[in-house]
Amino acid sequence: MLSFQFFGVALLLISTATCMTSQGRKGHGLIGYGIVMYKPNCASACRDCTSTGVLNCSTVMEDDKGMDMGGMDMTETSPECYATDDVFLQTLAYCISVKCAQLPDWEKEKWWKLNVAGRNQVQPNPKESYRQALDMVTSPPTEIMVSGEPLNKTMLVSEDDYVANWNAEYQFEKQEEIHERYGIVLVVSCFVIPIAFSLLRFVPFPGSWVTRFNAWIIDPPLWGVKHKQPLSGGLGLIPTRGQSIFLSYILIMNIVLSAANFHSVQPNAWSNTRMEIMDYITNRVGVLSFANIPLLILYSSRNNILLKLTDWSHATFLLMHRWVAGIATIQAILHSLLWLRMDLETHKHATESKQPYWYWGIIATLSMTILLPTSVLAIRQKMYELFLAWHVALSILAIAGCYWHIIFRFQHQWGYETWIYTAMAVWGFDRVMRLLRVARHGIRTARVTQIDDDYVRVDVPGVAASGHAYLYFPTLTWRFWENHPFSVASAVIPQFGDRKTKSLADEEAGPLAPTKDDIHVSTASAAASDSEKGHTHQPATLGLTFLLRRQAGLTTRFSSRSSLPVLVEASYGAHIDTSSHPHLLCIVGGIGITAVLPYLRSHAGSSKLYWGVRSEGIVHAVKDMLQGINKEVFIGHRMNIRKVLGDELGFAGASGVVVIVSGPPSMADEVRAVVSEIGRKGAVNVRLIDEAFSW
Repeated sequence: MLSFQFFGVALLLISTATCMTSQGRKGHGLIGYGIVMYKPNCASACRDCTSTGVLNCSTVMEDDKGMDMGGMDMTETSPECYATDDVFLQTLAYCISVKCAQLPDWEKEKWWKLNVAGRNQVQPNPKESYRQALDMVTSPPTEIMVSGEPLNKTMLVSEDDYVANWNAEYQFEKQEEIHERYGIVLVVSCFVIPIAFSLLRFVPFPGSWVTRFNAWIIDPPLWGVKHKQPLSGGLGLIPTRGQSIFLSYILIMNIVLSAANFHSVQPNAWSNTRMEIMDYITNRVGVLSFANIPLLILYSSRNNILLKLTDWSHATFLLMHRWVAGIATIQAILHSLLWLRMDLETHKHATESKQPYWYWGIIATLSMTILLPTSVLAIRQKMYELFLAWHVALSILAIAGCYWHIIFRFQHQWGYETWIYTAMAVWGFDRVMRLLRVARHGIRTARVTQIDDDYVRVDVPGVAASGHAYLYFPTLTWRFWENHPFSVASAVIPQFGDRKTKSLADEEAGPLAPTKDDIHVSTASAAASDSEKGHTHQPATLGLTFLLRRQAGLTTRFSSRSSLPVLVEASYGAHIDTSSHPHLLCIVGGIGITAVLPYLRSHAGSSKLYWGVRSEGIVHAVKDMLQGINKEVFIGHRMNIRKVLGDELGFAGASGVVVIVSGPPSMADEVRAVVSEIGRKGAVNVRLIDEAFSW
């Protein structure tokens, strides 16, 4: 909600800035895709040549002291002058008749009306049509006009000037079309490829092939055995090999598209070969940086449509978000540095750096640059709420800076702002959907039950959801917008009359004191009737049950509350279909039980739960949800994950097993490593699902 307010202010400022700038002719789309710059080039080159002459209606420009500039006359020609000067119109019309002989007259007339006076949004129409102006030329001109000299009779344009201007306009527009095309290719491919790869899951490949492929190519970390555990210093996480494939594509495509297909055409009226190529490279990385912005926002969104269209996790898309953000930032830095270099070389820096487009571009680049080091994993873990606040603020400043940079430089002529509009639309869709999800459930009253010193149970009656939900507790802190994701442990709230205080292990397996052997909770005892245990069933009520672990931050404030208002933003995340494998094996640590309970309740085949916890309180809290589930609970000591997986997968053989892990990073990484190791041998048809939380 805080970010929604920030963005609303930004949009207001953007609209204000638009009103303060002069408007060129507004384009719609992108260059080459709805927007034309100089086509037909023959006509535009003719105008560039003829517009260099001094007309009778041109005015002399003077400095602030009323002195001529540099001792020589500097002239300015208004759109009204171009639209009404007979000599200019006739010279231009004759040039077009010669250089654009292949064009039909209707196309010449269309160009004439739009471009003779200039490219302003509002400008006078030429006083006569192209055909009328041409008919006024009674005999072919013979004298060649000279740039900067008076144009007081119908003349020919210099062939050298014409070729140089034609080359400059043609090649620049061609390169701009390539920039935009590459931006479209980047965005479309990075949207479609996840969908295409996800569709492969419907192809009936042999199970052994899929297992080996996942074990070698998809599931293991890129190197080593750590994926959920951070690198030294908390700099980040190592991607899996599957994630690395797509990340490599994104990186390689950005490098190739930033460096490919540059061509110089000389003579060029605008620059020499070196400066021409540098200009193209600078614009290319700027456009690609813009194109990456909608992608990085999409990948980070809770309401990312790709989460519905693929089987990729939100954690995977968040990883892509961080990498794409880094690439876009590097491109923005290169764009800024190269323009700085060119302006210094052409001695334009002193004047250009005072222009609004310049400093708004710098603001955008600096905002993106600061975001990188302040978003590393260590900072996100230690001060998440502060990180989120400045992340949103700097992101909005970067987006606003990009927008103003374009508007102050080009107004709305060339469509560069279309990329920013797209980014705003993606962001706006996500925020609107969040508000709608919250409004759907309204304000509810959550019941809080203290389980023990580590865990809290939160029940929200009257709400239907699955997967996970974001909970807002506006009365717990002044940061009423603060919210966090929690897995839905149960979609109904069971009610019991005479609740025992003994632990599940006390009732079912005797003493809880840890020994060298695993603590086992038998299925037979778990299936005993509640009446035998002293419970009296009452009808369950519709609602959501969450189990929360007290950590630094919001969840520490629950200890003194038995009920409080709550806003529920749900549902998010769909549980992966496990029906293709007859056996389900869940390896769980602590609060991770909430993520696997829906799998255990819905799986049609056999299922087994191995659950390690530090204290018995949470075991007692969920005993009603685990009725009838085959389980082993390890209280106070670590389970032997390698032995558990070896035994269970060996027992299942080639019939097919889904292994779900949900727990601390070290547990998730160990399960990933062992499952991949077993899968590479090909003796077991196994699939890994990682439900462990990821930063």
